[in-house]
Formats: sequence, structure tokens, C-alpha cells
Amino acid sequence: MFRTRFAPSPTGPLHLGHAFSALTANEMAQTMGGEFLLRIDDIDRSRSRPEWEAQIYDDLNWLGLSWPLPARRQSDHLAAYTRTLNLLWDRGLLYPCTCSRRDIAEAVSAPQESPRVGPDGMVYPGTCRPEIPPKGKVPLDTALRLNMRRALAAVSTLGCLEPLSFKETGAGPASETGLITLDPDALVHDVGDVVLARREMGASYHLSVVVDDAAQEITHVVRGQDLFAATAIHIVLQRLLDLPTPVYHHHRLIRDENGKRLAKRDDARALATYRAEGKSPEDIRHLVGL
Repeated sequence: MFRTRFAPSPTGPLHLGHAFSALTANEMAQTMGGEFLLRIDDIDRSRSRPEWEAQIYDDLNWLGLSWPLPARRQSDHLAAYTRTLNLLWDRGLLYPCTCSRRDIAEAVSAPQESPRVGPDGMVYPGTCRPEIPPKGKVPLDTALRLNMRRALAAVSTLGCLEPLSFKETGAGPASETGLITLDPDALVHDVGDVVLARREMGASYHLSVVVDDAAQEITHVVRGQDLFAATAIHIVLQRLLDLPTPVYHHHRLIRDENGKRLAKRDDARALATYRAEGKSPEDIRHLVGL
């Protein structure tokens, strides 16, 4: 059965971009006779607020959306993320990293380096990467990175002859669609050793979204084009963890008059603001081109 989800973070008000994504996912589910789920991405406990979570429910109900209750909240499943981290650690695929963003910026700006930008910003230069995988218990008081080269080597030994790939029914930023095959060399050089656990959060977005999608049996991931590049990371993790790969549908982004992607701090385009001005759900649909 077709099953998709909308997974906002309760760190600010929903805006027009969120409305477009949620409405798109819901309409695809209705067309396919499937199911639309809501997931609360509240793994960042330092920024998540109960009032923003309540506003998410209120705004989505106002738009006319409904979903099975209760909605999955990531903060209720931290143990599942820890178990997954332990599995990857025991296979020698993770290593602790103490580099700050400033450390990384300084490392990649060195004369001998050629800075590259990946899904998580500057591609990590490997400062903390060990020659030999660390042993012992997984340290949960520091950031943990995926050794991408080791991960790809592990994937190649799992017995699956199919290349790393996913089906795209929407389009990426450069109109990528159809069967998207991943280049292992590009994963190493242009994505690099991404963070899978943060000291203050436990799991990162990349790990939690893969675990959650599998747990909720998501068959189709509907999300914005800004996350297209991150999909490569998720495919690698799915293969490592022997999890199914959903079909992906990346949609256009809603931008302001200057072509900039909307952010939660843009209160002028918050759904609550439009509601206060007397706009209707149909007005919102018109504003986002539905």
C-alpha cells in the first residue's frame, strides 16, 4: 500500500513551503488510495518547543489534513537510534569526531585543500578519521561520523549485485528523475563522512529519518528538492541496515520574491499569519500553486 509522511520539526511556525509539501504528500496518498502519516521531527530537543508542536497540529487540521493518531514523535524512539548506532559501530563503520564547524572550515581552507560542499555543508576533510576502526563501547558523548569509504566497502560485501540507486518520481535540482544510480567515488569525495550522531541530539537527521521510514513502512518519501542530495546518504544507510528503499518524490520549493527558499524565521509567510489575516485553506492552495 502507498504510504507517505510529512515530518516537520517543532522549532518554529509552519510556512507556505510546509503547506505545499504536506498538501502534495496528502494528495498523492489520496490519489493512490494510500495513507498519509504525520511524524514530529523533534530530535533536536534544544530547539523543539511544545507550543510549536501544538501549532503544527492546528495548522494542518486547518488545512483539512488528517492522519492516524498518535503521530510518531522522534523523541519517543531514541533507543531505536542508539541500537542502530551500536550496530554500525560494532561493524567498524563509525568513529568519534571532536571537530567544531570552525575546525572544519579552517581545515578545508588550507592551501593544499580544495573545499567541496556536500549535503551537510563542507565535506569533512577526515581530521578525526582513524586508520583502524575504534573498539569498545560506542561513545554517545561526542559526534559520530560514518566512514563512507568503509561503508561502501561493507555494502559491496553484502551480496547484493544491484548498484546503489533509487527511483525518483519527482525531480532533483538539475531535473534528475527516473532511476538515479549513485557513484561510489562521488559519495566518498562529494558527500564524505557525514555525522550520524550529535553530542547534544543523539542521532542526526540522516540516521533518524532512515530508521523512522523503515519503522513506519513508508513506501514513498515526498519532500523538497533541497533534500535531494541527502538521499544518497539515506540509500547507503538503508543498504547497510538491510532496510527497504522507498520511492522518492522531490518537489519544487516555494520561494520568496527574491528566489530564496522560505525559512521558519520568515513570519510573514507563516500559516498562522495568513490565518490571522483571514485567508482560507483554498487561498493557501492558490498561493502555493495547487
